[in-house]
Amino acid sequence: MNKSFSQSCENNKQPILQVIQRVFQQSQTVWEIGSGTGQHACYFAKHLNHLIWQTTDREENLVGINCWIEEAGLSNLPKSLALNVNDEQWPCQSIDAVFTANTLHIMHWHEVEHFFTGLKKYLSDNATVCIYGPFNYQGNFTSKSNEQFDQWLKAQDSARGIRDFEAIEKLANNIGLIIKNDFEMPANNRILVFQKS
Repeated sequence: MNKSFSQSCENNKQPILQVIQRVFQQSQTVWEIGSGTGQHACYFAKHLNHLIWQTTDREENLVGINCWIEEAGLSNLPKSLALNVNDEQWPCQSIDAVFTANTLHIMHWHEVEHFFTGLKKYLSDNATVCIYGPFNYQGNFTSKSNEQFDQWLKAQDSARGIRDFEAIEKLANNIGLIIKNDFEMPANNRILVFQKS
């Protein structure tokens, strides 16, 4: 059994669900970029049974995610697909909603740019993009704990780190995404909601 477990997923799944229940009300399929353990997907798919929740991650993480998916046995939660944001081709035709959690500070900056390049290519009209995680505003940390987390990330890999909201918004605007909401979340996190204009 290769099922991974993340305590932070357990801690934040309910607050995230409360937001995305509203945000994805009209969505038919949500593509989760970087599904991690797969815990979020199982919880969200169970509570958002009006839509298909499509998990994706790097090839090496799929076995663990699919363990969670098989155990959940939900008809709106298909097997996970391999997706690397650096890939030229993503495993889809078009995307009407995206969710990603705690990914942008793990990716290198050029990968964050590739993420938005991919969105430009695949997002359908009026698509919704939800990004969960910590962000800086005007170059400033929003808390001491975020500053410490940023130091920890950079100690693992100097190209990682908490991203500036303004830099993310600029990448989003460049592909026709407009910020609709910036929700304050527990543990100094945010949910940024973008809509394709």
